[in-house]
Order: sequence, then structure tokens, then C-alpha cells
Amino acid sequence: MAATDSSFPALEAVWRIESARIIAGLTRMVGDVGLAEELAQDALVIALEQWPAEGVPPNPGGWLMSTAKHRAIDLVRRRATYERKLQEVGRETAGHEEPDWDADLDDHIGDDVLRLIFMTCHPVLSPEARAALTLRLLGGLTTDEIARAFLTAEPTVGQRIFRAKRTLAKQDVRFEMPAPAELPARLTSVLGVLYLVFNEGYSATAGEEWMRPSLCEEAMRLGRILAGLLPEEPEVHGLIALMELQASRIPARTGADGKPVLLLEQNRALWDRLLIRRGLEALAVTRRLGKPVGPYTLQAAIASCHALSWTAEETDWAQIASLYGVLTQLAPNPVVELNRGIAVGMAHGPAAGLEILDGLEIDDYPQLPAARGDLLERLGRGEEARAAFERAAKITRNERERDVFLRRARSVSGPVSGGAGDPESGPR
Repeated sequence: MAATDSSFPALEAVWRIESARIIAGLTRMVGDVGLAEELAQDALVIALEQWPAEGVPPNPGGWLMSTAKHRAIDLVRRRATYERKLQEVGRETAGHEEPDWDADLDDHIGDDVLRLIFMTCHPVLSPEARAALTLRLLGGLTTDEIARAFLTAEPTVGQRIFRAKRTLAKQDVRFEMPAPAELPARLTSVLGVLYLVFNEGYSATAGEEWMRPSLCEEAMRLGRILAGLLPEEPEVHGLIALMELQASRIPARTGADGKPVLLLEQNRALWDRLLIRRGLEALAVTRRLGKPVGPYTLQAAIASCHALSWTAEETDWAQIASLYGVLTQLAPNPVVELNRGIAVGMAHGPAAGLEILDGLEIDDYPQLPAARGDLLERLGRGEEARAAFERAAKITRNERERDVFLRRARSVSGPVSGGAGDPESGPR
């Protein structure tokens, strides 16, 4: 393949998809997640040097994995040689067999990527550091994108990631699954990280893409693995239900021209009925377990209200608003309150929804001014609505999302379409 400038976006796309598996496999080899990321980044640098000149290889993910693996093997061999030189004469080195590195880099029964998640969600790290590090390693996200997902300053997130890797190395945290007795205590942070990864795929925080479906698929895959490990934990099934119900809408979230299509405007015939059925089945499992309802199960129940409505007009917004009310009590969060305001605005009128949104302060979160713009437009306050949409367009980092907000700003005096706040998305 001839080399072109297209090698750079191709490399970025491959890195997004493959980085988690590469880093997980390297961590198995070298036992240090920070070093594994460095080796993976080395392979990325080599690709940046070679691909523009030689062209994108036929199997770019395999190329990155192979390049990173060879650098790791060289490192391990140097370590082994050095350590053998330090051994006393007579220590048995004859018959020493080098590990089968190709087998080590394959997914094992327990799944290397899942081991990586539990490693980065280790209790020695703060909850914020666990989530930031796992998004970095699992999702291949930049520090800036993670900061926006957390509604946190970029330098703060950068320090969290740096300190987290240093802490894991210092504490000699192993690349292994926790003991069965430790799994439930580690579950909350793991579920939170998986949902953050899913959300980044479902509504990309930055860049030119509206969605990154591969991240959604990875989050769902890991969620199903978790369900096999912890079949009696209702929130695992609740998260699976939530992700699959939301993912069912992906085919309808962009039009033939590639432009985003918001929830109330989507062709529901395009929704993936298999994913809806699987999501509803997972939600039913949470009920059969008969344990207290958690936040993911509540959000899945909200998503099911959309999934069971064949048209936007049939949506039971009063039920959705009620469920969000329970969710705000169980898991207070300004983004949850934002979604409650949108639902209340749909169920009980825009003035009621606007009253809730006007009490929120979420700096640089574009969905808040977008939702306000929608409610203001429905109230006939056109100039305020236009300013709100323009504010949302100014602060978003996603190009497709910016186009949506600018289009709404231009059409304020036209028919009211509803859904600028896109009430299909849950809290990040």
C-alpha cells in the first residue's frame, strides 16, 4: 500500500482499538503496567516513523503487537542475562526454557484485558486514579479526553495517571485476577470504569467522530465476562443491560450523510432488536436475584422505557422522570440531575425542566447549555435559546456534536424538534 498522509488517522484508529490488548499482553510479559505502556508507545513511535514511508501494513493491529512484543522480549532477555550473571556459579541455568511469548500474548481463559482492569482498579489507588488509569490503558484515551469525561482539569488527570502507575510498581501489584473473596469489593470501581469506557465510545468527548463503537463493544464484552465471574451480582447484569440497551440505538444515531441523529428523531426500526432483547433479559436477571436495586439497574430501567416505545411519542417520560428522581437520591451527580431535568421537561413541560437546569453549575459541559436551549426554545424564548446552543457549540470538543448545536442555533425560529440535550445518554 502506498504511503500517504492517511497513515496518521489510520494509526490513530488502530491505536484506539488495539492499545488495550497490546498493553495487557505486554503487562503479562514484563509485570509492570507502566513499562508495558512505554513499550506499546515505543511501537507507536516506530509506526509513526515507518508507516508514512512504507504504507499502512495489511494487519496494522498485528504489526503494532508484534513490534511491541519484540521490544518486550529484548528487554526480558536483557534482564534475564543480567540476573544470571549475578547468580552464584552452580545455580541451575541449564535446561532453562524461554517462555512461549506468542502464547502469552493470546487471550487466556480469564482474559488479559480483564486482568488489566482489575490491576488498574486495585485498592491501593484512589477511585479517581483507578478510573483515569484504566481509561488511559483500556480505551487508549488522551489525558484531555479523560479530563473531559471526568469534568476535571487536564493537569489533575495527568498527575493521577502518573502517580497511579508509580504506585502500582512501588506496591508490586501483580498482573492477576483478585482472589474470589476480594472480587465484590473491587467491583464498584471496575463497573464505573467500564461504563466510562462505554460512554466514551457512545458519545465521544472529542475529535471528529460522533461515536467510537469499538469502545462500546469492548465494554460490553468485558461486562459479559464479569457476569460469568460474578453471576449473583445484580449490578453487573444491570450494567450489561444498560450498555446493550443504549448500544441498540447505535445504527440509528447517524444518518445516511453521517450526521448525528438525536434520540427523538431516530428511526426506531433501525434499533438493534437483538441487543434490546439481550438488554431486557439482563435487566430481568437483576429482578430475579431479588437484591437491592443499584444505579446501573435504575439507568437500565430508564433505557428500557425508550426501548419498549416504538415511537418517540409513546415514551413514558413521567416514568423516566420518576426513575431519575430515585437515581438522584441513590447516586447524586450533576449529570444525573441534568438528565432528570430533561425528563421532567418532557413529562411536565419545559418550564419545570428549566427550573431544575437553572440550578445546575457544570463548567464546560456542553450538554447543559444544549438542554437549556431546547427548553428555552419550547418556551418561545428564541434569543436565549440561540445563545445557549451557541454556548454549547463553543465548548464542545466533538466536531459532529458542534455541528448539531450550530444547526439547532440556526433553526431556533423553525419547528421544535426536541432532544438537543439528547436524553438517551447517562451520567459519565
